[in-house]
Amino acid sequence: MRSLLRTGRVRRPDVHDPELLRDIALVCAAGGVVGLSFGAISVAGGLPVWVPVVMSLVVYAGAAQFSAVGILLAGGGPFAAAATGLLLNTRNAAFSLAVADALGRGRLARLVGAHLVTDETAAFALAQRDPVRRRVAFWVSGIGLFTTWNVCVLAGALAGSALGDTATYGLDAAFPAVLAALVLPALREQPPVRRAALLGAVVALAATPLTPTGVPVLLALAGLLLWRPSARREAAA
Repeated sequence: MRSLLRTGRVRRPDVHDPELLRDIALVCAAGGVVGLSFGAISVAGGLPVWVPVVMSLVVYAGAAQFSAVGILLAGGGPFAAAATGLLLNTRNAAFSLAVADALGRGRLARLVGAHLVTDETAAFALAQRDPVRRRVAFWVSGIGLFTTWNVCVLAGALAGSALGDTATYGLDAAFPAVLAALVLPALREQPPVRRAALLGAVVALAATPLTPTGVPVLLALAGLLLWRPSARREAAA
Protein backbone atom coordinates (compact mmCIF):
# COMPACT_ATOMS: atom_id res chain seq x y z
CA MET A 1 0.00 0.00 0.00
CA ARG A 2 2.86 2.40 0.79
CA SER A 3 4.45 1.73 -2.59
CA LEU A 4 1.18 2.60 -4.30
CA LEU A 5 1.06 5.89 -2.44
CA ARG A 6 4.64 6.72 -3.34
CA THR A 7 4.13 6.06 -7.05
CA GLY A 8 1.07 8.28 -7.09
CA ARG A 9 -1.30 5.54 -8.23
CA VAL A 10 -3.39 6.08 -5.11
CA ARG A 11 -4.14 9.60 -3.96
CA ARG A 12 -4.00 10.27 -0.26
CA PRO A 13 -7.34 12.11 -0.14
CA ASP A 14 -9.02 8.89 -1.22
CA VAL A 15 -7.19 6.86 1.41
CA HIS A 16 -8.31 9.25 4.13
CA ASP A 17 -11.92 9.54 2.98
CA PRO A 18 -13.70 9.73 6.37
CA GLU A 19 -16.93 8.16 5.17
CA LEU A 20 -15.19 5.27 3.45
CA LEU A 21 -12.94 4.60 6.44
CA ARG A 22 -15.93 4.75 8.77
CA ASP A 23 -17.83 2.20 6.73
CA ILE A 24 -14.81 -0.08 6.56
CA ALA A 25 -14.29 0.20 10.31
CA LEU A 26 -17.91 -0.79 10.96
CA VAL A 27 -17.66 -3.82 8.71
CA CYS A 28 -14.35 -4.81 10.33
CA ALA A 29 -15.98 -4.59 13.75
CA ALA A 30 -18.85 -6.81 12.63
CA GLY A 31 -16.41 -9.24 11.06
CA GLY A 32 -14.35 -9.31 14.23
CA VAL A 33 -17.34 -10.37 16.31
CA VAL A 34 -18.14 -13.12 13.81
CA GLY A 35 -14.48 -14.21 13.96
CA LEU A 36 -14.70 -14.46 17.75
CA SER A 37 -17.78 -16.62 17.31
CA PHE A 38 -16.08 -18.90 14.79
CA GLY A 39 -13.01 -19.45 16.95
CA ALA A 40 -15.10 -20.11 20.05
CA ILE A 41 -17.49 -22.51 18.31
CA SER A 42 -14.62 -24.48 16.79
CA VAL A 43 -12.75 -25.00 20.05
CA ALA A 44 -15.87 -25.48 22.18
CA GLY A 45 -16.91 -28.25 19.77
CA GLY A 46 -13.68 -30.15 20.36
CA LEU A 47 -11.28 -28.94 17.67
CA PRO A 48 -7.75 -27.87 18.66
CA VAL A 49 -6.94 -24.17 18.62
CA TRP A 50 -4.71 -24.43 15.55
CA VAL A 51 -7.51 -25.70 13.29
CA PRO A 52 -9.66 -22.51 13.16
CA VAL A 53 -6.54 -20.33 13.16
CA VAL A 54 -4.87 -22.06 10.20
CA MET A 55 -8.19 -22.37 8.37
CA SER A 56 -8.76 -18.63 8.72
CA LEU A 57 -5.32 -17.80 7.36
CA VAL A 58 -5.43 -20.22 4.43
CA VAL A 59 -9.12 -20.45 3.51
CA TYR A 60 -10.33 -17.03 4.72
CA ALA A 61 -14.01 -17.41 3.88
CA GLY A 62 -16.45 -17.05 6.75
CA ALA A 63 -19.42 -18.99 5.37
CA ALA A 64 -17.21 -21.78 4.03
CA GLN A 65 -15.33 -22.01 7.32
CA PHE A 66 -18.49 -22.20 9.42
CA SER A 67 -19.91 -24.89 7.14
CA ALA A 68 -16.72 -26.94 7.11
CA VAL A 69 -16.37 -26.82 10.89
CA GLY A 70 -20.05 -27.69 11.28
CA ILE A 71 -19.56 -30.81 9.19
CA LEU A 72 -16.44 -31.81 11.12
CA LEU A 73 -18.16 -31.34 14.48
CA ALA A 74 -21.15 -33.36 13.25
CA GLY A 75 -18.87 -36.30 12.50
CA GLY A 76 -18.30 -35.73 8.78
CA GLY A 77 -14.97 -36.36 7.14
CA PRO A 78 -12.41 -33.80 5.96
CA PHE A 79 -13.28 -34.44 2.30
CA ALA A 80 -16.97 -33.62 2.84
CA ALA A 81 -16.03 -30.51 4.82
CA ALA A 82 -13.62 -29.31 2.13
CA ALA A 83 -16.10 -30.00 -0.69
CA THR A 84 -18.86 -28.06 1.07
CA GLY A 85 -16.57 -25.13 1.78
CA LEU A 86 -15.39 -25.08 -1.83
CA LEU A 87 -18.96 -25.07 -3.12
CA LEU A 88 -19.94 -22.17 -0.89
CA ASN A 89 -16.86 -20.22 -1.90
CA THR A 90 -17.36 -20.65 -5.65
CA ARG A 91 -19.08 -17.27 -5.88
CA ASN A 92 -15.77 -15.57 -5.11
CA ALA A 93 -14.62 -16.48 -8.62
CA ALA A 94 -17.28 -14.16 -10.02
CA PHE A 95 -16.39 -11.49 -7.47
CA SER A 96 -12.72 -11.72 -8.48
CA LEU A 97 -13.61 -11.06 -12.11
CA ALA A 98 -15.78 -8.11 -11.14
CA VAL A 99 -13.03 -6.40 -9.10
CA ALA A 100 -10.05 -7.50 -11.21
CA ASP A 101 -9.12 -3.89 -12.01
CA ALA A 102 -8.77 -3.12 -8.30
CA LEU A 103 -6.23 -5.86 -7.64
CA GLY A 104 -3.31 -4.29 -9.49
CA ARG A 105 -1.14 -5.49 -12.37
CA GLY A 106 1.71 -7.29 -10.64
CA ARG A 107 1.60 -11.04 -10.11
CA LEU A 108 2.10 -10.69 -6.35
CA ALA A 109 -0.61 -8.03 -6.08
CA ARG A 110 -3.07 -10.24 -7.95
CA LEU A 111 -2.19 -13.28 -5.86
CA VAL A 112 -2.63 -11.45 -2.56
CA GLY A 113 -5.65 -9.53 -3.81
CA ALA A 114 -7.41 -12.70 -4.93
CA HIS A 115 -7.04 -14.08 -1.40
CA LEU A 116 -8.67 -10.93 -0.01
CA VAL A 117 -11.76 -11.11 -2.25
CA THR A 118 -14.88 -11.52 -0.12
CA ASP A 119 -18.49 -10.37 -0.24
CA GLU A 120 -17.51 -7.27 1.72
CA THR A 121 -14.40 -6.23 -0.22
CA ALA A 122 -16.24 -6.75 -3.51
CA ALA A 123 -19.14 -4.64 -2.26
CA PHE A 124 -16.81 -1.82 -1.17
CA ALA A 125 -14.94 -1.86 -4.49
CA LEU A 126 -18.00 -2.06 -6.72
CA ALA A 127 -19.66 0.79 -4.86
CA GLN A 128 -16.93 3.14 -6.15
CA ARG A 129 -17.15 4.49 -9.71
CA ASP A 130 -13.70 6.06 -9.80
CA PRO A 131 -10.95 3.46 -10.49
CA VAL A 132 -8.61 4.99 -7.90
CA ARG A 133 -11.25 4.96 -5.19
CA ARG A 134 -12.21 1.42 -6.18
CA ARG A 135 -8.64 0.23 -5.66
CA VAL A 136 -8.32 2.07 -2.36
CA ALA A 137 -11.64 0.72 -1.11
CA PHE A 138 -10.70 -2.84 -2.03
CA TRP A 139 -7.24 -2.86 -0.48
CA VAL A 140 -8.04 -0.93 2.68
CA SER A 141 -11.12 -3.04 3.38
CA GLY A 142 -9.33 -6.24 2.38
CA ILE A 143 -6.33 -5.72 4.64
CA GLY A 144 -8.50 -4.46 7.48
CA LEU A 145 -10.94 -7.36 7.31
CA PHE A 146 -8.24 -10.01 6.94
CA THR A 147 -6.32 -8.68 9.93
CA THR A 148 -9.39 -8.22 12.12
CA TRP A 149 -10.84 -11.61 11.21
CA ASN A 150 -7.69 -13.57 11.99
CA VAL A 151 -6.90 -11.75 15.22
CA CYS A 152 -10.44 -12.26 16.48
CA VAL A 153 -10.54 -15.92 15.41
CA LEU A 154 -7.41 -16.50 17.48
CA ALA A 155 -8.93 -14.64 20.44
CA GLY A 156 -12.16 -16.63 20.15
CA ALA A 157 -10.29 -19.91 19.91
CA LEU A 158 -8.25 -19.09 23.01
CA ALA A 159 -11.39 -18.06 24.88
CA GLY A 160 -13.12 -21.29 23.86
CA SER A 161 -16.47 -21.91 25.47
CA ALA A 162 -16.14 -18.90 27.80
CA LEU A 163 -18.08 -16.76 25.30
CA GLY A 164 -21.24 -18.81 25.81
CA ASP A 165 -23.95 -19.16 23.18
CA THR A 166 -22.78 -16.96 20.30
CA ALA A 167 -26.16 -17.27 18.56
CA THR A 168 -27.60 -14.81 21.10
CA TYR A 169 -25.52 -11.97 19.59
CA GLY A 170 -27.72 -11.74 16.50
CA LEU A 171 -24.77 -12.08 14.14
CA ASP A 172 -26.86 -13.77 11.47
CA ALA A 173 -28.55 -10.44 10.72
CA ALA A 174 -25.51 -8.17 11.03
CA PHE A 175 -23.64 -8.95 7.81
CA PRO A 176 -26.66 -9.03 5.46
CA ALA A 177 -27.67 -5.61 6.79
CA VAL A 178 -24.17 -4.22 6.24
CA LEU A 179 -23.95 -5.60 2.70
CA ALA A 180 -27.39 -4.23 1.84
CA ALA A 181 -26.30 -0.77 2.99
CA LEU A 182 -23.16 -0.98 0.83
CA VAL A 183 -24.94 -1.91 -2.39
CA LEU A 184 -27.94 0.42 -2.07
CA PRO A 185 -26.19 3.37 -3.81
CA ALA A 186 -25.33 1.20 -6.82
CA LEU A 187 -28.89 -0.15 -6.95
CA ARG A 188 -30.30 3.39 -6.98
CA GLU A 189 -27.90 4.90 -9.51
CA GLN A 190 -27.13 2.06 -11.95
CA PRO A 191 -30.11 0.41 -13.73
CA PRO A 192 -28.06 -2.58 -15.03
CA VAL A 193 -26.99 -3.41 -11.48
CA ARG A 194 -30.56 -3.04 -10.27
CA ARG A 195 -31.91 -5.39 -12.92
CA ALA A 196 -29.20 -7.97 -12.27
CA ALA A 197 -29.77 -7.81 -8.50
CA LEU A 198 -33.52 -8.22 -8.93
CA LEU A 199 -33.13 -11.31 -11.12
CA GLY A 200 -30.57 -12.78 -8.73
CA ALA A 201 -32.84 -12.20 -5.73
CA VAL A 202 -35.82 -13.84 -7.46
CA VAL A 203 -33.74 -16.88 -8.44
CA ALA A 204 -32.26 -17.22 -4.93
CA LEU A 205 -35.65 -16.95 -3.21
CA ALA A 206 -37.19 -19.51 -5.56
CA ALA A 207 -34.30 -21.94 -5.04
CA THR A 208 -34.06 -21.62 -1.24
CA PRO A 209 -36.72 -24.23 -0.32
CA LEU A 210 -35.51 -26.63 -3.02
CA THR A 211 -31.71 -26.65 -2.73
CA PRO A 212 -29.06 -27.16 -0.01
CA THR A 213 -27.60 -24.25 1.94
CA GLY A 214 -25.28 -22.10 -0.17
CA VAL A 215 -26.60 -23.20 -3.56
CA PRO A 216 -29.18 -20.36 -3.89
CA VAL A 217 -26.33 -17.84 -3.62
CA LEU A 218 -24.56 -19.51 -6.53
CA LEU A 219 -27.73 -19.65 -8.61
CA ALA A 220 -28.27 -15.94 -7.96
CA LEU A 221 -25.25 -15.28 -10.18
CA ALA A 222 -27.71 -15.77 -13.05
CA GLY A 223 -28.38 -12.05 -12.58
CA LEU A 224 -25.07 -11.41 -14.34
CA LEU A 225 -26.74 -12.54 -17.57
CA LEU A 226 -28.72 -9.31 -17.47
CA TRP A 227 -25.97 -7.08 -16.11
CA ARG A 228 -23.22 -7.83 -18.64
CA PRO A 229 -25.07 -7.05 -21.90
CA SER A 230 -26.90 -4.07 -20.40
CA ALA A 231 -23.72 -2.58 -18.97
CA ARG A 232 -21.95 -2.84 -22.32
CA ARG A 233 -24.83 -1.24 -24.21
CA GLU A 234 -25.04 1.70 -21.78
CA ALA A 235 -21.27 2.19 -21.87
CA ALA A 236 -21.36 2.31 -25.67
CA ALA A 237 -24.18 4.84 -25.57
